[in-house]
Amino acid sequence: MCQLLGMNCNNPAEITFSFEGFSERGGRTDEHKDGWGIAFYHGSGCRLFTDYLSSITSPLAEMIKRNPIKSRNVIAHIRKATQGTIILENSHPFMRELWGKYWTFAHNGDLKGFQPELNGIFHPVGETDSEHAFCYLMEGLRKRFPQCSAGKLPPRSDLFDAIAALTQEIAAHGIFNFMLSNGEVLFAHCSTNLHYVVREYPFSTAALVDCDRSIDFSQHNKPDDKIAVIATKPLTSNETWSAFQPGELKMFLEGGLAREVAIPAAALPIPQAITSAPAPALSPGTPSKRSKPSLALHFAVAV
Repeated sequence: MCQLLGMNCNNPAEITFSFEGFSERGGRTDEHKDGWGIAFYHGSGCRLFTDYLSSITSPLAEMIKRNPIKSRNVIAHIRKATQGTIILENSHPFMRELWGKYWTFAHNGDLKGFQPELNGIFHPVGETDSEHAFCYLMEGLRKRFPQCSAGKLPPRSDLFDAIAALTQEIAAHGIFNFMLSNGEVLFAHCSTNLHYVVREYPFSTAALVDCDRSIDFSQHNKPDDKIAVIATKPLTSNETWSAFQPGELKMFLEGGLAREVAIPAAALPIPQAITSAPAPALSPGTPSKRSKPSLALHFAVAV
């Protein structure tokens, strides 16, 4: 399958240190070498970089390491293909616009028989179950909040509940670890494996698991900085990472955990078409051949 990396913080921060360790898993310390991507939010804009090459051979990945980009919300992905060929359009994260916001999404897992009818404005470009699930999520949110428009988003609590309900439907089809962001908050759901750490004052030194590098965060952060880093597997050996429980959906805001819920297993199969029905009640708390497209740089700015 794949691996995920995300960051949410209260002040713009660099993810270079974490990304260096994470990218090693794209063919050197692990087998996720079928493409990669990373999305950085900047105000209302989003910089999205994707490549079908592995993160250890991609010149674009090397450029990201050498040219730090500060952001308050970041989602990154390294791919081991389970569905879809190894081409650029199948590389995560994926991006769509909804309510005047850029939404990005990355998935680790495998959804069996997941082909719901998409009869709205969101459709996949590539071949993956992941992009299909993202389009289903976006269309489901649009249908649940018909009163919303650009600049008029649903309350975060209602948005969280709607994402939880849609996640419950999709997760009935298989493994659905994912990260989702609109540039303000970051949602993360665990089916099998996901961890997070919150870095805040007093900052300490951290050492990467996948390469020989360490950093003293006290030399790079201010006392009021707060940074949540979420990853499939812990990236450092000397920090205390907290494991998600299977079925947990968490929302990160301003560098901390803002809300979480344990989503019960869905009792019914996913519907063939998205409807605007109310959300169900929730309890709280063989890869294919490579083709030859080039790497992609997407610079998207809302105006």
